[in-house]
Amino acid sequence: MGHNYEYMKRPLLSLRNIHKYFGKVHALKGVDLDIYEGEIIGLIGDNGAGKSTLTKIIAGVIRKDSGEIYLNGKPVEIKSVEDARRLGIEVAFQEMTLIDSLDIGLNIFLGREPLNQKIPLFLDYNKMYEETRKILKQLGLRTSDSPKREVRFLSGGEKQGIVVARAMLFQSKLVILDEPTRNLSVAGVRMVLDFIRSLKEKNIACIFISHTLHHVYEVADRIVLLSLGRKILDVPKSQYSVEELEEMIIERTMKHDISA
Repeated sequence: MGHNYEYMKRPLLSLRNIHKYFGKVHALKGVDLDIYEGEIIGLIGDNGAGKSTLTKIIAGVIRKDSGEIYLNGKPVEIKSVEDARRLGIEVAFQEMTLIDSLDIGLNIFLGREPLNQKIPLFLDYNKMYEETRKILKQLGLRTSDSPKREVRFLSGGEKQGIVVARAMLFQSKLVILDEPTRNLSVAGVRMVLDFIRSLKEKNIACIFISHTLHHVYEVADRIVLLSLGRKILDVPKSQYSVEELEEMIIERTMKHDISA
């Protein structure tokens, strides 16, 4: 059941008139979006719709060209991933870079390594590997028994699992998941969807991007559809079925192909 947005005083995060260009390509064309505490937004659309561009702006991976961003009603500038993390935004992108020469534990804690309380300035490797083992086990990944294994020896699905594990471990006010179920086993998919539900229980907002609409529909409160850089739809999930949403995406894609 979705939120009754009409009576909510203030969004957690607001985007207003966001534009982004890549050369001559106008990737985002004045997108507005409000995100409320504890809600799950299913962000959908075909390839090139602007989904990843929008969330990368929120995450500080790329910068907007114009528009405003507000956190709890106050204007903020997100110029880097570090800025986003300080604001409580955690991200798991499908192509997020992992360092192949480092092991799983070091990749998960990269940039946020805990210090040893007994030996100042030394990293607490035991804590990192123990926390890594626990979170991977929760995801049902076989890599849970080998947190010191180098990432280069992992499969695509296992690497995706590490990206999701990192978001699970460092969840904050808003978690963005871009194709988190891609390449995962049935058990892994179930764990990710359960994780998204657990965010809601902790009043943490989530933006969930996936081409697998059934996964999105299962957990989302609200559906936001982008098409060619514009927001086309922003409604409670209950207003449309999965099949209707699929038809909308296909119809808009076909119109674009014909006019191109």
